[in-house]
Amino acid sequence: MVTLGILIRFEAKPDKVAEVESMLRRALQQVRGDASTVAWHALRIGPSSFAVFDAFEDEAGRQAHWDTYSKPLEAAAPDLFAAPPTVDFVDILGAKLPGA
Repeated sequence: MVTLGILIRFEAKPDKVAEVESMLRRALQQVRGDASTVAWHALRIGPSSFAVFDAFEDEAGRQAHWDTYSKPLEAAAPDLFAAPPTVDFVDILGAKLPGA
């Protein structure tokens, strides 16, 4: 049962929108190998606004995921994003997942 998540929102610099979209598409391949990530979604929420939402069964999985992927995100931020990403560790109140 998924109970925890990470919601990351960010605004791409105007000349970096395509690069951010490409980065998110590549990230999916990396996350597919992460057993602790139950669900992962990369979203475009506006012309240059993006978000990533991850879901986890427990705090250990969420923390392991964050420990692995937060450093590359922080390293890319100054070049790609108009401002630092907004990161929220969230509680999932309900979810409908395949096979559930």
